[in-house]
Amino acid sequence: MAKPDINSRNIKSWPKDDRPRERLLSSGEQSLSNSELLAILLNSGVKGESAVDLARNIFDKFGTFRNMSHTDIRDWQAIKGLGPAKICRIKAALEIGRRFRENEIIRKKARILSSKDIFSVVGPQIRDLKTEMFKIVFLDNSNNIISIENAAKGTINHTVPIAREIIHSALQKFAASIICVHNHPSGSCLPSDEDKQFTKELAQAANVLQIKLLDHVIIGGENYYSFLDSGLFDQTGNVRLS
Repeated sequence: MAKPDINSRNIKSWPKDDRPRERLLSSGEQSLSNSELLAILLNSGVKGESAVDLARNIFDKFGTFRNMSHTDIRDWQAIKGLGPAKICRIKAALEIGRRFRENEIIRKKARILSSKDIFSVVGPQIRDLKTEMFKIVFLDNSNNIISIENAAKGTINHTVPIAREIIHSALQKFAASIICVHNHPSGSCLPSDEDKQFTKELAQAANVLQIKLLDHVIIGGENYYSFLDSGLFDQTGNVRLS
């Protein structure tokens, strides 16, 4: 089979069997490289470069799809040939992938048995964010996930989730327990005094309505901190402040 000229400026000049779209239709999306998949989203290149060339330039800058997920728009605009339409298509596709994974976890009723389970489920969603994101995991009596929802989005240094709204959502979902999860963009997983105070207040509010706060997990990059694992919850679910 003839191979495309990697220096070609126009994919239409390539043999049909080597064009990304045609190969996807004939052999499936699994047969395409990352650059070829991205090239389909780009739809076109720029003067002097094919869509595949442009996709390779994007991978040269970001390295992986994960690194593309949570990036400043200015990082994209610095790449020659990327206008708003192309950037929006890529960002939308990445978000679809993230939501697909989240929906699959909920559909399968993933059971949470440890802080490690929480990190594996929620970590990929928020570990690379440049601002704080606070999420609540709602669980049934068997610790199966009912849903995962955003409670608040803050600045780079601070987020203010509302305890009353969290408890209200838990009641609406008939949740038996909840787990708080948020990220620290700095990469440090240690809880701040505000984190501890909020967790104490939420645990107290939850207990009044017989909803149990099982844990508060703080994610920083590839690491995490668990209030439960660190002994900051006593046997009644209250939070010990140090």
